[in-house]
Amino acid sequence: MSVAALPSLIDTVRAAAARATPLRICGGGTKDFLARGLDGEPLPTTGLTGIVAYEPSELVVTVRAGTPLAELEAALAAQGQCLPFEPPRFGPGGTVGGMVASGLSGPARASVGAVRDFVLGLELVNGRGEALTFGGQVMKNVAGYDVSRLMAGAWGTLGVITAVSLKVLPVAPAEATLKFECDQAEALRRLNAWGGQPLPLNASCWVEDAGVGTLFLRLRGAAAAVDAACRSLGGERQALAQVAADWIACRDQRLPWFAARDPAQGLWRLSVPQTAPVLALPAGVGAPLVEWHGGQRWVQAGAEHAGALREAAAKAGGHATLFIADDGRSTLGIDRFEPLKAPLDRIHRRLKAEFDPAGIFNRGRMYAEL
Repeated sequence: MSVAALPSLIDTVRAAAARATPLRICGGGTKDFLARGLDGEPLPTTGLTGIVAYEPSELVVTVRAGTPLAELEAALAAQGQCLPFEPPRFGPGGTVGGMVASGLSGPARASVGAVRDFVLGLELVNGRGEALTFGGQVMKNVAGYDVSRLMAGAWGTLGVITAVSLKVLPVAPAEATLKFECDQAEALRRLNAWGGQPLPLNASCWVEDAGVGTLFLRLRGAAAAVDAACRSLGGERQALAQVAADWIACRDQRLPWFAARDPAQGLWRLSVPQTAPVLALPAGVGAPLVEWHGGQRWVQAGAEHAGALREAAAKAGGHATLFIADDGRSTLGIDRFEPLKAPLDRIHRRLKAEFDPAGIFNRGRMYAEL
């Protein structure tokens, strides 16, 4: 079934390119709320399903893009393996292709790497209707340009991913979560200090509730290393069964902090160096939720604070992204991503022209003109 779906998809792309008709690539639709715009005729990938090859001993799996993410993770779990970057699920039905195209990673990203770091190769259909293959199915594959990883986070603007080969890892033999009551500045200080030590750090989350700040630190690794870290770091060790659900809620933005967002405010993602201090946020904006050992800071703010948030992130050496617009849609006039600097803008445009010369894929998905 899935093999038969590919020729039909190619024919659709070629016809659209000939007419310069925009196409909107559709997987499970679980990340549509993140889109700048969803114009174009739907181009579903859900017919491209199935695990093509899986070698647990080689830590490599090749899977078609329309395969449900839950199906892939279940197959890996049966072999004691996982996708260590913890791809977020914002609803049922998310696909492997959407996971790669969005490039989003969960709480463990700062310690284990991002989605793109686990992409070994992929197959795609470009804007000319050509089926192309990049990379391979082995970990030692570094020759030439790394086009495979270029597709991670491109949001389908360069082509339709049809299959992907991923590196996977064994599930860690031991895990523990420690809880510390502290303010944001102290949390960042501790995380920076711990980052320079040989500790099995895996994920962290600092959040303020009713004026009280709490840092959660997750450790993963060998049992002896995790136990030793717990003894040296202190804190309050959490019940594993209970805290596991909390980390999933953090991954999928279902924690109370996210749920309490005022509909009149948007959700901003500030990406900054882990060593950045507490950011000077605009007056009236509440404390952020801090992940990735300080590198990712979520902020709830109205459209009027867009400029100040981007300035604060830039001063810290990072950037700000409008992750979710407010329900009133007043932020529709604001670019989700910061405008590209001229040299980078030229690179983006050249890549778009090479992969999608007619500009049919996910038009305006990332930037108004790309």
